[in-house]
Amino acid sequence: MAKKKKASAPRRAAAPAGPVTLDEALALAQPKTPARAMRRRNVAAKAAALKLATPTTVAIERRKLKVAVHKENQRRISEYKAAMEIIEQRGLTDEAPAARRAAAVRRGPAAAPKVIAQPLKVMAEGDSWFDYPVPLFGGGIIKRLQKQLGVPILNLAKAGDEVRFMLGVEERALLRKHLTAGSPAGGPWDALLFSGGGNDIVDNPMALWIKDFDATIPLGNHIHQARFDAVLTLVRSGYEDLIELRDRVTPNTALFFNAYDFAIPDGRGICKLGPWLKPTFDMRKFVTQAAAFEVVKAMLQKFLAMLQGLAAAHPRVEVVDTQGTMNPVIASWHNELHPAKAGFDTFAGKFHARLKAMFPAKVF
Repeated sequence: MAKKKKASAPRRAAAPAGPVTLDEALALAQPKTPARAMRRRNVAAKAAALKLATPTTVAIERRKLKVAVHKENQRRISEYKAAMEIIEQRGLTDEAPAARRAAAVRRGPAAAPKVIAQPLKVMAEGDSWFDYPVPLFGGGIIKRLQKQLGVPILNLAKAGDEVRFMLGVEERALLRKHLTAGSPAGGPWDALLFSGGGNDIVDNPMALWIKDFDATIPLGNHIHQARFDAVLTLVRSGYEDLIELRDRVTPNTALFFNAYDFAIPDGRGICKLGPWLKPTFDMRKFVTQAAAFEVVKAMLQKFLAMLQGLAAAHPRVEVVDTQGTMNPVIASWHNELHPAKAGFDTFAGKFHARLKAMFPAKVF
């Protein structure tokens, strides 16, 4: 019987000499998935969608989703490691190839571009503000920040994730593993960016801590304070455990927290998800969108105050104060919870500024 030919690993393009930009490094690090394999995946996904939902099929799909998330994380880790290896071998430049060629003509072929020998090592964990999954949108903060920094970021964020899960048993174990092991390219992480809490305080449960509309009381008093404090305490517990985990396994890694911005409860969802805000305010008989907006604003201000209190009590914890960044009009937002492209670019710029201030020698 003839022996089966062993499948070979995906081949990467050969790397030319000289320093690389982030885009060049990522292109060189990216394995190619055969079109036939992609078609098989699409067919399988469509077939799965046609199955009747039963407790058994739901459990099976959950396991499949867990496997898919694991595979996607492994793909991101592999791509990040490969890109960083190329960068560490050749150096990192922010000059695109065309700019380098023009500079070589202007300054002479021996002129060296600006190069960072030891680029910043950054990992991200969080929700859709970090990993916005809408096709053709350009991603959330992390993809945009990566371009602004000119440095790869290992992004383990997942849209829809909540702090209580990110710091629960399974995801905490993975986070601990990544922090303990350090960067796949070697050495400890310089920074961990974290976005969490938004999904914990919105959607169906929000009806429990918003009161019925009453024109005789201030809008901020429409928050059922004891109930909202209980939710915020749970979110704070996750952040406290994250700081404790950092302090224990990699104390020099800086933490950067996301504070979101004042979302407008206008009832817009995305990709058959949402809305996450307006249904509660409709149920609670709010008469105007402006009134509901003020309550959302009050909740987020309390969230920011909680983060700032943690940052004041712990070293190397930074809160990127994004609140009040966007013009409070619907055009600023892609939907109820997520900024439009320009907003995501602006928030990425805020993270970039804070990272550059802390690591000036490692950021362009």
